[in-house]
Amino acid sequence: MTGIRLHAPAPGWAIDADVVVVGSGVAGLTAALRCTAAGLRTVVVTKARLDDGSTRWAQGGIAAALGEGDTPEQHLDDTLVAGAGLCDERAVRVLVTEGPDAVRRLIETGADFDKTADGAIALTREGGHHRRRIAHAGGDATGAEISRALVEAIRDRGVRTIEHALVLDLLTDAEGRTAGVTLHVMGEGQHDGVGAVHAPAVVLATGGMGQVFSATTNPAVSTGDGVALAMRAGAEVSDLEFVQFHPTVLFLGAGSEGQQPLVSEAVRGEGAHLVDADGVRFMLGQHELAELAPRDIVAKAITRRMQEHGTENMYLDARHFGAEMWAERFPTILAACRAHGIDPVTEPIPIAPAAHYASGGVRTDLHGRTTVQGLYACGEVACTGVHGANRLASNSLLEGLVFAERIVEDITAAAPRVAGPPAPHPAPVTLPLPVAGARLRVQRIMTAGAGVLRSEASLREAAEALDALHSDALAGGTDDTKAGEPGVDSWETTNLLCLARVLVAAARRRAETRGCHWREDHPDRDDTDWRRHLVVRLNPDRTLDVRTTATHDFPPTSDAPGSAQ
Repeated sequence: MTGIRLHAPAPGWAIDADVVVVGSGVAGLTAALRCTAAGLRTVVVTKARLDDGSTRWAQGGIAAALGEGDTPEQHLDDTLVAGAGLCDERAVRVLVTEGPDAVRRLIETGADFDKTADGAIALTREGGHHRRRIAHAGGDATGAEISRALVEAIRDRGVRTIEHALVLDLLTDAEGRTAGVTLHVMGEGQHDGVGAVHAPAVVLATGGMGQVFSATTNPAVSTGDGVALAMRAGAEVSDLEFVQFHPTVLFLGAGSEGQQPLVSEAVRGEGAHLVDADGVRFMLGQHELAELAPRDIVAKAITRRMQEHGTENMYLDARHFGAEMWAERFPTILAACRAHGIDPVTEPIPIAPAAHYASGGVRTDLHGRTTVQGLYACGEVACTGVHGANRLASNSLLEGLVFAERIVEDITAAAPRVAGPPAPHPAPVTLPLPVAGARLRVQRIMTAGAGVLRSEASLREAAEALDALHSDALAGGTDDTKAGEPGVDSWETTNLLCLARVLVAAARRRAETRGCHWREDHPDRDDTDWRRHLVVRLNPDRTLDVRTTATHDFPPTSDAPGSAQ
C-alpha cells in the first residue's frame, strides 16, 4: 500500500456487501449479474446513470467466432497480429475460446443482435479481421442494445445500485486486503456526500481515460478513476503508452474538444473508402487490407497524409452505399453526421483520428486479479494482456464479457471472506488538488505532446508541463491560481494528471514504434530490446517506479510486491 489518498472528507455513512462493482458498462454489469446469481450481496457503484458509460457508445459490435467456417484459432491469429508482438497469448486464447459462449449468454440475458433473413446472427468485418465475425445490433447501435439489455436485467433482479457516485479510494484491512471503497454521491443518488461500501471484493470496471486528451470518442465520465484508484492502492499498471486513436472520428473543425462523434470501423467494413481532398484512395498499397488494416496502421496513414497535404482532416467516402443502406445499416452515424451539417449520402465525411481506447490499465492475471488482494479489474480499466500494443477492432466488448465472468468464478470459488474493518492509515498522504483550469491544460498538453505523433522532444515538453502542474498543486497553487477545493471536478482532474504523467513516462521510456505507440525519432519496431512491457507503480512519496519486464510475458500478479493472492 502507498498510503496515498485523494484529498476528501471522511466517509459519513457506510453499507455492507460481499462484492462492490465499480462501473456499469458491459464488464461491470456482467460481473454484477453473475455475482447476484451466485447469491452474493452485490452493490453497483456508477458515476452517472447506469447506461452512461462507454459501452453505450460502441457502434461497431462484438467480435467472436460465430460464423460458418470461422474458428477461435483464426480469431486468435488476427488478435496477435494486431497486438504487434505484445499480446499475452494465454489471455487471447481465453478470450477467443470462451467468447462465443459468452456472447450466447449475453443473448440469453436479453441482447437482441441483428439477424440475416434465415435467422442467423448477421456478421460484418472490421479492420484487422480476415473474416466476418462482428455481431451488431440496430445497425450501428450495438453498445446501446447491450447496455439496454444488461441494465434491464440488473433492475429486474433488484441489484442494489448507487448512481451519480464517483469512487474515491480503496479501503484495506490490517493485512492490506481489500475491504471496500470510499465514494462521493453527487446529490442525485441514494446517499449524499462521501460514504463507503464495505466489501471483501472490489471489481473495477470503470472504463477508460479518454478524457486525458482534448479530442476523444469517450464520454465525459472517462477520466481514468479506476486506474488512478488502483495506483494509489499500490497496484501495478502496465502498457498505458498504448492509447488507440480511432482513425475515423467526425472532424468538427480545428480546435474541437471533448467527446467527438465516432464513425464506426464497420462503415469501412461495408466498403467505404478513405480518400484525400482530391478523392485519392491513399490506403491502397499501404497494407494488404487497405482501409481494413489494423487501426494503428490506418491512423498513422491518415496522419501522414494530413501532414503531406498540410490539412487537418481526410475523408471517408461512402456515397456509393446509397440512402437506403445508410438509413438501415448506419442510422446512428447518419443522424450524427446530418446533425453537424454533413450528408454522407451525397458527400464524403470529414474525419480525423481522436483518442479512443486504452489498451493498458491495471495489470491483472487470467482471473482478473490485480496485485492487491481482493481487488479485481475487467474491461478497459484492466490490462489483461489481450490487446498488446494495439486492440483488434470489437474485441473490447468481448473482453469485458469474458473476464467479468472469470472474475466471478474466482470470487465464488474462494472460501467466503468477510471484510475486516478498514484499517486507518497512520499518516495518509493526500494527493494535492490541481489548480483551477488544470484539466483543460492537461488535455492540451497531452494532445500536443503524446498524441498520435510522439518524439522525445514532444514527450519531454509534455513531462515538464505536467510536472509543473503537479508542483503547483503541491505548493497549494500560484499567485494567480489557487489549488482547487475537494469536489468531483478537482478529483477527476487529479486522476487525469496522475495518469497523464504515467502515460508520458512510459512513452518516453519506450524508444521504438510499436502498435499504436508511434515515435517519430524511433520509427522502427525493436523486438530485441522492446518486446516487453513497462510496469508502473506509485511510490509512497508520490514518485513513479517504472520497470521493464524480462520478456513479453507478464510475471504472475502474485509475484508483485505487496500482493498476496
